[in-house]
Amino acid sequence: MQGEAEDLGHLQSIMRAIELACSSIQMHVNPSAAEATILSLSQTSRPYQACKFILEHSQVANARFQAAAAVRDAALREWTILTSVEKRSLISFCLCYVMQHASSPDGYVQAKVSSVAAQLIKRGWLEFDAAEKGSSLFEVKQAIIGSHGADVQFIGINFLESLVSEFSPSSSTAIGLPREFHEQCRVSLEIDNLKTFYSWAQAAALGVTNRIIESDSAAPEVKVCTAALRLMLQILNWDFRHDSSDGAKTSIDVFSVEVRHDGSLPWRSECILVQPGPSWRDVLISSGHVGWLLSLYGALRQKFLSQSYWNDCPIAVSSRKLIVQLCSLTGTIFPLDNYQMQEQHLVQLLSGIMQWIHPPDIVSNAIECGKSESEMLDGCRALLAIATITSPFVFNRLLKSICPFGTISLLSALMSEVVKSLMAKNSEEETWSWVARDILLDTWTALLMPTESGSGNPALPSEGITAAASLFALIVESELKVASASAFNDDDTNYLQASILGMDERLGCYGLIARTSIEFSVPLLTRLFLERFAWLLQGRGIANPTETLEELYSLFLICGHVLADEGEGEVPLVPESIQTHFVDITEASKHPVVVLSCEILQFAEKSIDPEIRASIFSPRLMEAIVWFLARWSCTYLMPSRDTNSSLVQDKSQQSRKALSEFFEEHNQGKHVLDVIVRISMTTLISYPGEKDLQELTCRQLLHGLVRRREVCTHLLVLDSWCSLANSFANERTFFSLNGAHQRSLSETLVLSAVGMKSSEASNNYVRELMNHMTAYLVNLSGKSDLKDIAQMPDTVMVVSCLLERFRGAACASEPRTQKAIYEMGFSVMNPVLVLLEVYKHESAVVYLLLKFVVQWVDGQIIYLEAQETAVLVNFCMRLLQLYSSHNIGKISLSRSSTLVKEEKAEKYKDLRALLQLLANLCSKDLVDFSSDPIESQGISIAQVVYIGLHIITPLISMDMLKYPKLCRDYFSLLSHMLEVYPEMIAQLNSEAFVHILATLDSGLHHQDTEVVDKCLRALKALASFHHKETIASRVGLGSHAGGFSDAEGKFQEGILSRFLHSLLHLLLFEDCSPDLVSAAADALLPLILCEQGLYQRLGNELIERQTNPELKSRLANALHSLTSSNQLSSTLDRINYQRFRKNLRNFLVEVRGFLRTV
Repeated sequence: MQGEAEDLGHLQSIMRAIELACSSIQMHVNPSAAEATILSLSQTSRPYQACKFILEHSQVANARFQAAAAVRDAALREWTILTSVEKRSLISFCLCYVMQHASSPDGYVQAKVSSVAAQLIKRGWLEFDAAEKGSSLFEVKQAIIGSHGADVQFIGINFLESLVSEFSPSSSTAIGLPREFHEQCRVSLEIDNLKTFYSWAQAAALGVTNRIIESDSAAPEVKVCTAALRLMLQILNWDFRHDSSDGAKTSIDVFSVEVRHDGSLPWRSECILVQPGPSWRDVLISSGHVGWLLSLYGALRQKFLSQSYWNDCPIAVSSRKLIVQLCSLTGTIFPLDNYQMQEQHLVQLLSGIMQWIHPPDIVSNAIECGKSESEMLDGCRALLAIATITSPFVFNRLLKSICPFGTISLLSALMSEVVKSLMAKNSEEETWSWVARDILLDTWTALLMPTESGSGNPALPSEGITAAASLFALIVESELKVASASAFNDDDTNYLQASILGMDERLGCYGLIARTSIEFSVPLLTRLFLERFAWLLQGRGIANPTETLEELYSLFLICGHVLADEGEGEVPLVPESIQTHFVDITEASKHPVVVLSCEILQFAEKSIDPEIRASIFSPRLMEAIVWFLARWSCTYLMPSRDTNSSLVQDKSQQSRKALSEFFEEHNQGKHVLDVIVRISMTTLISYPGEKDLQELTCRQLLHGLVRRREVCTHLLVLDSWCSLANSFANERTFFSLNGAHQRSLSETLVLSAVGMKSSEASNNYVRELMNHMTAYLVNLSGKSDLKDIAQMPDTVMVVSCLLERFRGAACASEPRTQKAIYEMGFSVMNPVLVLLEVYKHESAVVYLLLKFVVQWVDGQIIYLEAQETAVLVNFCMRLLQLYSSHNIGKISLSRSSTLVKEEKAEKYKDLRALLQLLANLCSKDLVDFSSDPIESQGISIAQVVYIGLHIITPLISMDMLKYPKLCRDYFSLLSHMLEVYPEMIAQLNSEAFVHILATLDSGLHHQDTEVVDKCLRALKALASFHHKETIASRVGLGSHAGGFSDAEGKFQEGILSRFLHSLLHLLLFEDCSPDLVSAAADALLPLILCEQGLYQRLGNELIERQTNPELKSRLANALHSLTSSNQLSSTLDRINYQRFRKNLRNFLVEVRGFLRTV
């Protein structure tokens, strides 16, 4: 009795300590000490009795919460040393606790205990047999079917929510186990239990349906039904991968030619496909589940029709979400030979959903009068789900079986009402109509987006085409009205006032809708353009054109999306819908697309006239024009012959040929190309300071023209292009452009050289383009008074511009022009070093110098012969030494913190550029097109890069490695060097070696797993190199592998010994990501083979540290198995690495928990 009293007193003292700690945290009284007290509970060995006591007796909810968390932490840590009885006891206690306290007001404590039970069940899932799993789940089943009342029923369902969440990869809690464990648990639950859980939830909801319908919304059964619906929705959101008919499935099953099978869902609105397989047919299809759900919602909707709050109450929301999710049901759950079953399923759902969204005008008016919009939005989401899994024809005919109109007509009517609402409000605040518009646009995209199979845009039935035409007309009217209303709005947050570079995605959908009714939309756009062109020209100098300019801006954006697609790196074809329509028009000049294009081009050409430009063409309108020209020209201007020959040979061939040939070089192509170049020069010269406009011109319009060689051939003979190149090369005309645009323009002009007939002609073109600029830089660097001249603002500006231009030219390096670009860089080698000396305090210029060299080396290194490579390498070494010798990167601690921060940022950019330079040099050993090996010149790339690292690593402090990009670049280069050239580390001096050692050690403990992985790969390379070398009776890493004395005479462990100790500590005692275990195993195996004596000693120390005989024995066996089980040998081959990875995973699961216990 006395012993029991002492135990009780001890438990009470622990409870009081935890309660006091929780209260202290809430009151912010000595929080660090309070947190330490709470942490000690979870870190204590076997704290379960104390935790149970707190849960059962404490009156402080936070204390109970912390006790549950401690049970979880301790159990997962000590899992391998707990007996099966103890494991089941902990799970049973948690389940019993939540059931017994089902009516507790502290819901977050209940949720925590449920979560702990779920995590413990998952931890033991693969080791528990069917009977053990069944005993735990039997208690849950009894609760869910309502044997113990509504409160317990609700708790049981919530527990299953926690359990399913833990088994789902997207929401599972990290428990320190590899991905394979989580995947095995996921597969097991999906195959054996998930459908059962759904059936339990289904039965629970069905069992309380009548009571809910007959009572008011406050009935306790409502809470149960809502939870059951939520659980069913969660299960349907599961990422089903197992299909009993054909094994694992990762994509939509194509069981009918009428079902869409796009693998990607690019919509903004959430739409998750549900593909559970045929084994779920009885639960979801045959059981009448959909009918019951629709009846439940319909009955409750009718009952509470007059209650405005009901649409947003939990049971209504959960019901609608489940209905919407069932609309996404697809795959082999429907028989392969009976695709009508899916149509019947969707028609049944649509019959219930129609009440939410039809008639659209009445629904919209009700929302405007105060009704909740949630039901209508869910109806839109349901249409999106259906559109995602059906073809347009199937989608349209679904509704026709129960209504006189098709589903597309309903979709169009809904969209029209939403657009009308947007026009009526014209509000910048996001309203329900904004959300509805986005969902419905995603629905149109789902229907009209070309499929991955490349079969072109899906066709619509005639009814759908008419509906789409009416909708597009309304959309354009809406956009023009919004644009006109925004003309005098100075609020920059309006989306129409945003830069053209940030256009709304909805314009792409507008284009799809327009192409569906292309025979209507193109003439409409032509008429609207002509009207506004006439208004502008007639009212020039008389009326304020601002509203018309904004309307034109909007029309240009819409028209660009209708006529052409974005290239995304490829040359886009004329949209299929444009190619297959207008088949009766064989005269090119009368083709509606040609007519519209010509009208736009003629209007754009007027911007070249200074007088007209000043009165009409605002910078904003020019942005839209340049954007349109860039998009349009990639598709229509001088299309390649391959593109023309690929056109389908059918009755529309003549119409297609007329369209494609009108803007060819032998027709209007050269004239249009000349107009575009002259417009580009106008935007660059006549609109100073308009950065967005200039960026569009340089990066999109001009750069797009030189992507095709056939266009470059004609560009080079145009007077306008020659004028552009001459102004760029020999005049100061374009010095007003910012650096990025100078660089882009230089790259474009050099790339155009591909249009020359021969490589020699291309090189001569580049020489003529760059010679004046290189000569200027050479002359400047040779001036005796350079130090005085260099600091003049005009000189700094010119030097900066030239460096940006050189960098742009280097970016354009291709085999055809490589020789000229090498000569350009070679001629400015010495000037670059001189300028680096002169501008050592001008960080911006230094950075430009470095970036030019980096880009130039990157484009040249693989093509250079051995002698040229020697010249380039020597130049790079001089550059690195000069940068380091001037201590450009040093930061003065006497300056203000703001200046220090700025200097760090500048130094970070410089050092990153230097690391990229060294990485570019490394590429010579990977790809080399030279005829002679570089060794013939006595050059070793490995040695050069190591010397470079030695030069710049003193400038890279631990603080600098806090910059993520610099850190990754540094460790990428270091990892590459140690993996490819591990022998070079033996040749490093002690200073460089110690620095690399320190950075590798810090990298091992970095929070970025990518950095840790690179360090582990470097360690693997070093240790495996040393092991293989020593076996072959060679020195390997030499003195670095053994111990050495530091500057103070203290003995330091060798690199391999040090990292063996560090890596073991990381794996056993630190928070090491399970994703790194494989990389760690690959590094640990050769380290153990190299330092077997140290490994044995460290293992013995770990064993002797254990006071518990059982744990000591388990640790000894685990250490022995790590290096002996699974037929592990001492060779470093692929099979052996795989075996050791498995051994290490098993070892960590076995011992990591109890080794980390206090």
